[in-house]
This record gives sequence, structure tokens and C-alpha cells, in this order.
Amino acid sequence: MEATLRNGLAALGLPSPAAPQLLDFARRLLEKNQVMNLTAITEAKDVATLHLLDCAALLTMADFRGKSVVDVGTGAGFPGMVLRILEPDFDLTLLDSLGKRVDWLRETCDDMGLSRVTCVHARAEEFTGEHRQTYDMATSRAVAALPLLSELALPLVKVGGCFLAMKSVDSDAEIDSARGAIGQLGGKIEAIRDYTIPGTDVTHRVVIIRKVKDTPPQFPRSWARMKKAPLK
Repeated sequence: MEATLRNGLAALGLPSPAAPQLLDFARRLLEKNQVMNLTAITEAKDVATLHLLDCAALLTMADFRGKSVVDVGTGAGFPGMVLRILEPDFDLTLLDSLGKRVDWLRETCDDMGLSRVTCVHARAEEFTGEHRQTYDMATSRAVAALPLLSELALPLVKVGGCFLAMKSVDSDAEIDSARGAIGQLGGKIEAIRDYTIPGTDVTHRVVIIRKVKDTPPQFPRSWARMKKAPLK
């Protein structure tokens, strides 16, 4: 696992001094996964590639240094924890609606000595109330379809900031269906970047959405309304 991780970081052009911390995080993840549903990926090599290196690729697409970042629907800490371990110079909020996961993330951050990380148990659409347009960047991985995901994330991002949505490469139709919603929420698709995870033949995609104007105050709506009538 260590060799896979170090070789993968090198292939991405990222430094490897943080590799031991990433391995420590992976060990804690797999250990906790025995009693809590955190990941369906349980083979060590697959954790290194499909979780750690997949998330690390975001650092090749945007500069996180000095930024405030919210990871929406972070789950087991992806991509936020990986980004934080590899790049210590930014403020991170890990946001998730499941309290047990947030408790584990908070405990893990404390045990690993990770600073400048805030773990929040809340639904994104409710969290926006006191945190509207306060973050430089938002990230999210495999949370919801892009029209819904944009309504959860973009209201949290400052004008001029960006939202990085991690998607599959077969998401063309999903992206096209989200363009209208993104525009209504004050965003604009700036780039779509495909990448192959080092050490695999798996290709994933990042949709980079720039916040170009304020999100109207009626967004986000309740989750039930979003699901019933996604923005178009």
C-alpha cells in the first residue's frame, strides 16, 4: 500500500512526506469500517488508489493554500481529509448529516493532530443559514446528482470562489442537465477535467464551477423540494 501511494503521489507531481499520515488515516478508516459503514472499498491497495490518490488529484486542479474550504457531504472524509493531510495551509470544514461519521472524523483529526479542521454535523441546506457565501471553495464527491449538489454547495461559496464536484466520466448528460441550475445559483462551469488515477485504468472527472454572482436568497430549498423538483 505504501509503495502504491508514494508512486501515485509522484505521478501526480505531489510531494510524499505526508504519505505516512495518509497511511495512518487509511488504517484508521479500515479499522473503524469493521463496526461502522464508512466505505465499501476494503482492500488496502484499492483504498490507496480509489480513495487517497483519487482525492489527491484535486490538488493538481486548484490552489487550496490560504483558502477556506467546505467539504459538502464528506462521509468518511473524502476528499477533505486527504486534501488536508497533503496541504496543511488552508482552513477546512467537514460537513455531513450523519452524526456518527462526524464524531469519528473529529476524533480522528484530534488523534492525528490535524489543525484548522472543523467537523460539523448538519444538513448542507440548513448549514447555509449562518454560512452563506463564506467559503472560498467547496468540494464534494459522490453525494448527489449535479443539479441537487450545486444547490447544496454553491450557496456556501463566495462570489469569485469555486466549487469542485468530483464525478464519473460518463456524466455528460448529468452535467448538461445541471447547466441551467448552476446558472440560477450564480455559478458557471469553468472547466471539466478528466484524469486517470495513478496505478489504475480508472478515469474520473472534476467539474470546476466558478461562482460569478450572488446566489438568490431562496436557495437552497429544502431537501424534499430539491428532490421533487430539481432546478433546470
